[in-house]
Amino acid sequence: MTVQPQIRFYHAAHSRSLSVLILLEELAAPYELTLIDMKGGAQREPAYLAVNPMGKVPAIMAGDALVSEQVAIYIYLADRFGLGGLAPALDDPARGPYLRWLVYYAACFEPAVVDKAMKRDPAPLAMCPYGDYQTMFETLIGQLSQGPYILGERFSAADLLWATALTWMTSFKIVPDLPVIMDYIARANARPAVIKARARDEEWAAGSAL
Repeated sequence: MTVQPQIRFYHAAHSRSLSVLILLEELAAPYELTLIDMKGGAQREPAYLAVNPMGKVPAIMAGDALVSEQVAIYIYLADRFGLGGLAPALDDPARGPYLRWLVYYAACFEPAVVDKAMKRDPAPLAMCPYGDYQTMFETLIGQLSQGPYILGERFSAADLLWATALTWMTSFKIVPDLPVIMDYIARANARPAVIKARARDEEWAAGSAL
């Protein structure tokens, strides 16, 4: 008997939602896809704004539950389909560091990188969510240097999030292509699920049939 997909996944090709596509493939989680044509402005149409008023991807519907925001989706999916594997269990000592590094991406790394890329002065230190760029970046590099993964020897969903972002950011020279970063993303990008997800995304970007 065919198992019906449990997750409705809202995705736009060549966008940040690629990381969630990669996670879904790595988890072998059942999902139904809704492609959002962002070039055509579908993300600003009422149908999608009812899903995410920000007009952003990714988003998922899990039954009647809407989950938006990339890191929230990661936590939800990895717990639902990979708890004890890609997501440390709630009583696992690695659970705290795992959550730290997922949230660090959204709360510190991305705001800092965007400020730097846009050549914007950060907020005053007492108000800035990431403190200062140099400390934020050195903290990340220090963690990656302990490798091979963000939790040391243990691969987790957090690595899929970080590796996808760092692949994009190094390709556009938004962050430096340091050996520790390039080695890290090479390990993640060699995974079969990552290769499969990236190939599917390229097909969708080219307008191929699903």
